[in-house]
Amino acid sequence: MPNSSMSATDPTSATPATPSGWRWAPVWILAYVALWPAPGYAEGVLVLGALAAIIKLVATRFRGGTALLTGPAWALTTVLFCAYWLPELVSAVDAIDPARALREAVVDLRYLPFLWLVALAVADPRGRRITFGGLAVIVAVWTIDALMQAMSGSSPLFSAIDGLKHSISGHGMCSPEEVSGVDRLSGILGPCNLKLGQVIASLSPFALYAAGRRFATAGWLVAAGAVGLVVLLAGSRASWITYALVLLLSGWRLLGWRKLTIVFAFGAITAVGLYYASPQVHDRVARTAHALSASQEGFDSALSGRTRIWSAALCMARTHPINGVGARGFREAFPACDPGVGHIAAWGEGPALHAHQLVLEVLSETGLFGILLWLAGIALAWRAWRFAGEQARERARPAMLALVVTVFPFNTHLAFYSTFWGGLTLLLAALYAGSLLARDTESQAAD
Repeated sequence: MPNSSMSATDPTSATPATPSGWRWAPVWILAYVALWPAPGYAEGVLVLGALAAIIKLVATRFRGGTALLTGPAWALTTVLFCAYWLPELVSAVDAIDPARALREAVVDLRYLPFLWLVALAVADPRGRRITFGGLAVIVAVWTIDALMQAMSGSSPLFSAIDGLKHSISGHGMCSPEEVSGVDRLSGILGPCNLKLGQVIASLSPFALYAAGRRFATAGWLVAAGAVGLVVLLAGSRASWITYALVLLLSGWRLLGWRKLTIVFAFGAITAVGLYYASPQVHDRVARTAHALSASQEGFDSALSGRTRIWSAALCMARTHPINGVGARGFREAFPACDPGVGHIAAWGEGPALHAHQLVLEVLSETGLFGILLWLAGIALAWRAWRFAGEQARERARPAMLALVVTVFPFNTHLAFYSTFWGGLTLLLAALYAGSLLARDTESQAAD
């Protein structure tokens, strides 16, 4: 029964004239994620999805009011986009490369209608089941594929994609040099796109929550173990931290602290075993151990040259404090701020491409204005969570956790103003806003 005490002016209290959401929206979202191994096609789906959202909104939104999505969900989705996009627009004013910065800002406008589409996808129980369940299936399939690569040396899914690419264009997804130089588990993304660990870790809450809901504790433990093994073998230390946060924040609610401690102990034993059995894990742990040396060179080597990059980022923040050097302008600004001019960097020849850390990326590329906008977006997202009901929090919990661990500031990161990682982050933000502030109707009681 609807709550009779709810105000009649509350936009989430009235039953809409037409159902919430849009039945085809989940298809766009899942197609976009499933095509990440082929970035060009994924970008095409994003653009077409944005156009489809505009057409749908022009046909329905202004005629039907909040029939598709609640007012608060529209608002929070749009605000989170603006917190991301306005800093890069303002950074273009006096950027190192103004033309590129402005072009990036204009092109990134395509995200706004796509984010509305993402919010539409999770605006009703059916859409959430399809979208969150589909993301869980994608993570499961990619995890199984990566485990098969760990056993056989080849990813079946990537091999199929690579063979298809050969038949179409006469060459593979990756160059022979990239294939021969791969030093970690690459899975479906392939040896020329070594982001498997970060992607799986960021999306893992959808798989763990789905397994826990369907198979209780046993399902969560099996899923956590399989995903954790892939994350370890993928070799990214940033993904290790991300996944540890996922286990911590999702496991304690299901297992309690005592059982969760046992899980972490078992994970530590597994990691020790992989240290001796896997050259990739051994190399990463050995490199991390260099941080214990007293020398600056040892610490920088442990972080793959990150201290040199972070010093340059702070230099950019000092010299361009208001609006930074411009979104995606780190590469051009790096030589002027490089503290190790004349020395070969840990990553090899050429300038650093981005700051490898969220706070420093935003500060160096978009300045104090960017930091304030990002903090405002975080504050509004937290305010929405704080004032949401328990049912709303529960349905949004997988998206919330995925977003939190992805932007966790005490970690290293991929470039948030890049097409791939920026798109992933904004996707998670829209899933969070759309599911948290979905219309709370009687039909959702069983969701």
